[in-house]
Parts: sequence; C-alpha cells; structure tokens
Amino acid sequence: MLMTKRKPASVGEILVEEFMEPMGLTQSALAEAMGVQRKHVNELCNNRRGVTAATALILARVFGNSPEFWLNVQRRNDLWEVMHSPHGRERIERARPLSAA
Repeated sequence: MLMTKRKPASVGEILVEEFMEPMGLTQSALAEAMGVQRKHVNELCNNRRGVTAATALILARVFGNSPEFWLNVQRRNDLWEVMHSPHGRERIERARPLSAA
C-alpha cells in the first residue's frame, strides 16, 4: 500500500479553513447549527474528535455537501496515521496474505 509522506489535511483544518472562516462562522454558531455542544465542535476543530457517521451526516446537512466527503477526510487521516506509526506498521507487516485456493 503506497501512501504519501505528506500528512493529509485534517478534519479540523478543512472544517476551519474551508468552511468556517470563509463563512465567518464561530464555533458557537456552528455548534448551534449542528445541534451539538460547542465542546463537540471545538474538539472537531482541534482534531481531538474524529468524524463519525452521525457527525458526517450532520456536517453534510449543515454545509450542503455529502457525508462521504467528511468520512473520506477522516479515513485518509486514519490510514495515514496508521501507516506512519511504528506500531501500526509492525502490525500490518505481521499479517500474511492468504493464498488463493
């Protein structure tokens, strides 16, 4: 599996730089629009909370895009993190492909 050495943009970076800042949204305003606590938005913005399916659906509704967009941003980061962590690489390399029958 080939992956870039450059870390992909995080959910927080995308959320803040591509959505909140251009729209002039504060964390409080976004939390209200999402129907969640401000802490939830703060954790998303600061990459201390991942995007779940439910959060992806809410963000998609608020911003008028797709839940797949948000899940893909999360998925790219999750894969990159595992591929670039020594423990993750070790676990992957320990696995052995099953031969075709």
